[in-house]
Amino acid sequence: MTELLPFLKQLLSVPGLSGYEDPAAMLIEEQWRPFVQQFSRGKLGSLHALRTGTGAVPRPSVMITTHMDAIGLMVTGVVNGFLRLTQVGGVDPRVLPGTSVSVYASGGGEPRILPGVVVQPAAHLLPPEARDGVVPLENLFVDTGLPPHSLAGLVRVGDVVSFAQPPVELSGETLSGHTLDNRASVAALTVCLEELQSRPHAWDVWAVASTQEEVGALGAGASAFELHPSMAIAVDVTWAKGPGASDWSTFPLGKGPTIVMGPNIHPALHEAMKELADRLEIPYAVEYTPTHSGTDGVATQVAAEGIPTLVMGLPLRYMHTPVELVAVKDIQRLGRLLAEFIAGLEPDFMQKITWDD
Repeated sequence: MTELLPFLKQLLSVPGLSGYEDPAAMLIEEQWRPFVQQFSRGKLGSLHALRTGTGAVPRPSVMITTHMDAIGLMVTGVVNGFLRLTQVGGVDPRVLPGTSVSVYASGGGEPRILPGVVVQPAAHLLPPEARDGVVPLENLFVDTGLPPHSLAGLVRVGDVVSFAQPPVELSGETLSGHTLDNRASVAALTVCLEELQSRPHAWDVWAVASTQEEVGALGAGASAFELHPSMAIAVDVTWAKGPGASDWSTFPLGKGPTIVMGPNIHPALHEAMKELADRLEIPYAVEYTPTHSGTDGVATQVAAEGIPTLVMGLPLRYMHTPVELVAVKDIQRLGRLLAEFIAGLEPDFMQKITWDD
């Protein structure tokens, strides 16, 4: 079994904001290469890895999508040696002051990575309306330490800025770091692919590391339309119990994945995954989403003429902050459950299911 933690730590240490995912894609391709027979890139940059099944041609296929893009920041101006910012994806300005970042500077010839910190001016230097409460993003800056004349030649408007804190192993077999949403799910899909090395499966498997989920689930929708799988499984993080979290809308950390139910989900797939988890005695929770799931499953469900879709969640604390936290055993359990589900799919499975199962 591949060492999960070293791979995940490495994956958290490469950039890959929405629309700029290439560094993450290259690392994922290198990790997945022993487990699949074919790679391609979608029109929007998503990584497609095909593991062929043993069934008769034409084989049904399952697409498992785990988005690899990250939230982050973008430079909107260079002012007196400091960088003004806007957000890429959902960034909470409350967590930004004091955060270490990397600035991907595109000016001055060869691209450079500049270390920096997000800074908040003293209260008396802020506009009156920004002095109380959370300081808006437009009043925060990145300080790289460079003098104005040097910085102006290196950084351009539109350059991206990513979180730079290294991941940290905590007690209780947990890992904290930025971008666990959703690279922890990429790690779970990696566990699944490795498990399938020793498990025959009739169906083809499309492992997809999708792009631009954080700005609208764009990559997964394009990939589903291109690959046209028989079914899709979207794997993403969900809310884990933590300080101030309600019991009814969050899920225990370290107690297994969630199996989502709601209008975004095909009920027969939901029931099939639950029955399998019960049979294997893999712990899980049922997560109800009364509207869409807010995941890649929103896009796969309505691709082409519609694709039966299931969504699974990986409990995570402190979502969209630089200190997201997951339990390693949840990643492993989710990967194993996916592999067992795929290995158990019969060639005529899709002919047996109905929407009202």
